Amino acid sequence: MPLRVVLDTNLLIAGLRSPVGASFQLLQRLGGAAFTLCVSVPLVLEYEAVARRHAREMGLTFADIDDVLDYMCSIAEPHSIFYLWRPFLNDPRDDLVLELAVEASAGYIVTHNLRDFTGIEQFGIEAISPGAFLRRLEDEQ
Repeated sequence: MPLRVVLDTNLLIAGLRSPVGASFQLLQRLGGAAFTLCVSVPLVLEYEAVARRHAREMGLTFADIDDVLDYMCSIAEPHSIFYLWRPFLNDPRDDLVLELAVEASAGYIVTHNLRDFTGIEQFGIEAISPGAFLRRLEDEQ
């Protein structure tokens, strides 16, 4: 059974910025059998806003960003959020990631900012770095 994950926005941006590193490797694995990506409308809108804000410095057009997000949405498992856990984390943008993970029964939030997700263990969710998550995927195979 594939692992259920939520990708924090910083992972998406890091993966789009550079074809080197764990973030890019995880983006390349989207749509595979190793894990199921969970998304919500608020998270996809955040992905879009942040990616468009950084598009020029990443050498991408808005159309490129739209293509990436369209693909992510096409392979992801969509979830609607009916119960807000806010405020739980220090940053409300991180709360929307946590709310999705709880709704989706995801086991992992993959992020570069582990400290931002302190305390989520009480929901049965682990904040994990992209590199550590890749190692976990390899261990599962």
